[in-house]
Amino acid sequence: MAEPQRTLEGKVALVAGATRGAGRGIAVQLGARGATVYVSGRSTRGRRSEYDRPETIEETAELVTAAGGQGIAVVADHLVPAEVEALVRRVDAERGRLDVLVNDIWGGELLFEWESTVWEHDLDKGLRLMRLAVETHAITSHFAVPLLLREPGGLVVEMTDGTAEYNASRYRVSFFYDIAKSAVLRMAFALGHELGPRGATAVALTPGWLRSEMMLDAFGVSEANWRDALEKVPHFGISETPAYVGRAVAALAADPDVSRWNGQSLSSGQLAGVYGFTDLDGSRPDAWRYMVEVQDPDLPADATGYR
Repeated sequence: MAEPQRTLEGKVALVAGATRGAGRGIAVQLGARGATVYVSGRSTRGRRSEYDRPETIEETAELVTAAGGQGIAVVADHLVPAEVEALVRRVDAERGRLDVLVNDIWGGELLFEWESTVWEHDLDKGLRLMRLAVETHAITSHFAVPLLLREPGGLVVEMTDGTAEYNASRYRVSFFYDIAKSAVLRMAFALGHELGPRGATAVALTPGWLRSEMMLDAFGVSEANWRDALEKVPHFGISETPAYVGRAVAALAADPDVSRWNGQSLSSGQLAGVYGFTDLDGSRPDAWRYMVEVQDPDLPADATGYR
């Protein structure tokens, strides 16, 4: 795919939870369009979060700058209101505006227990997962939205897992995971009602099967040889890079008619069909259609026609 047009020059974005995964991919792609991107997270070169992984918020900022934007790393725990308030005050003091807010805070991979009932799941882990996945988003919107509303046309993107249509009739992993991801979908719906009359837009957005750093490590592969995992996990063939959902956010942010999506639940594959962007390999994975038509009916893995 050709280098995207630099249609976000002069725009300011905050990607909350940008240390790795979708958050990093979104930040970099906003930078590729020329945006100034504040990236926040807890893992720094001096101190790792409980994930104990090598990715850092400073590295994300450097990747944003290398892509053509300006990346600014800010260490913040989005469960601590004072830290989030200080972050937003910094954006205001330095830029005086906020055009795009991406709530991608998650931090729950080490906490949820696959298909455990509410009485079997570790309660402390489940409750912390809920706080990390839901409370952080509410705190961040509380402080950041007033700045975003200062100029017309602002965009809030609530990152989740699964579309509203898909999640409405399917059990997602465990009680706590299911509730957390559904709550974020509802957040976008509620924000849409509050922001729409004030000249801004809120959407929920889900990637498909994401080839994040943690997912690649879990399957013992890298981005260069990710297809080697298909022997053990055949449906992984529908997976996508974090850049794909990043390009979805960048396309939304650059769309003068983005308000048409207000309050809706969207996916990277869906938006690729509308805006014409591709993943890094030139494909357009449509993971949620694949899930419904191939994976969930337990058909043989075959991504032909879905990417």
